[in-house]
Amino acid sequence: MYPNIKKNFGFGFMRLPMIGDQIDLEQTTKMVDAFMAAGFNYFDTAHGYLDSRSEPTLRKTLVERYPRESYVLTNKLSDNFFTTQEEIRPLFQQQLEVCGVEYFDFYLMHAQDKRIFQKYKDCRAYETALELKAEGKIRHFGISFHDKASVLDEILTQYPQIEVVQLQFNYLDYESASVESRKCYEVCRKHGKGVIVMEPVKGGRLAQLPEEASRELKDSPASYALRFAAGFEGIFMVLSGMSTLEMVEENCRLMADPKPLSDGELAAISRVVEIMNRQNAIGCTACGYCLAGCPMGISIPNLFACYNSGKLYGDFNSRYYYSLHSHSGGNPKSCVECGACEEICPQHLPIRQLLKDAIAFFSRKK
Repeated sequence: MYPNIKKNFGFGFMRLPMIGDQIDLEQTTKMVDAFMAAGFNYFDTAHGYLDSRSEPTLRKTLVERYPRESYVLTNKLSDNFFTTQEEIRPLFQQQLEVCGVEYFDFYLMHAQDKRIFQKYKDCRAYETALELKAEGKIRHFGISFHDKASVLDEILTQYPQIEVVQLQFNYLDYESASVESRKCYEVCRKHGKGVIVMEPVKGGRLAQLPEEASRELKDSPASYALRFAAGFEGIFMVLSGMSTLEMVEENCRLMADPKPLSDGELAAISRVVEIMNRQNAIGCTACGYCLAGCPMGISIPNLFACYNSGKLYGDFNSRYYYSLHSHSGGNPKSCVECGACEEICPQHLPIRQLLKDAIAFFSRKK
């Protein structure tokens, strides 16, 4: 389907090695060379990555040093760089020029959720991208996505021209109430869309497990995470944002011929998930009983899932999804403390206080 892609592992240009506030070009060049030498050729960037340093770094370390036909390049249309349809084509042309290429192999509508999708519709962003594809400046058209499976189903129904969907997908988020990795993957399968995986090791967290969880695995934790992500039908690319040469070399070794996880290995990661979930700050089971009685429509289980992830990992994604669910499912600050949620909670959680704890946690500076 995508003949230029050599293997199903990609290099995400968003966690590159830094020297102070500048990208380490020498180290990044070595990483690109090691990645290409290992037989991989898929690269992913976006206009705002690393304070807009990602695209020019990719040009210096890849585009100016390798023939165009030797690599596959994905870029994205990010919502904070345009406000009208008229601004999209100049922005796209700027991206081509900064990257030093005449076309993108894949071009994605970036970080789609219900709110952002509406903006893209109002600006006819999808239609503009499809025009660019017809002109040969985009080879494949898709989206990256961060929201509930129902929203993804709506987008894919409205725009069947979408070819690929980039999803956050890993074994810890597989049944997550806030991320809905499994449900989103199933929506992609329903619509026959290829899947690109982002965050297969959850920003590196699944490569550095707590000791109790790590003891359940017989190989490196990263191996289990990457092989899990690669082992599903319809997933043609697994991305990793790599920041050291050693990480590139290890991941390329692991993904050279990734074997599907055995039944025993799947059972092992299930135990890892149980261990990780036991460390959650809030014992919410995401049953959803609290939702029906909330007069403010606050997405309590989703917010608690973000809080647990943030406490356990301190990652960017927990903040992103907390903001997403606060906007789309009712802001926790709007809680009127009626207590209806606590009356029906099977776990008898002090929900009102826990919402305040979540607000305080995500109000802290990063």
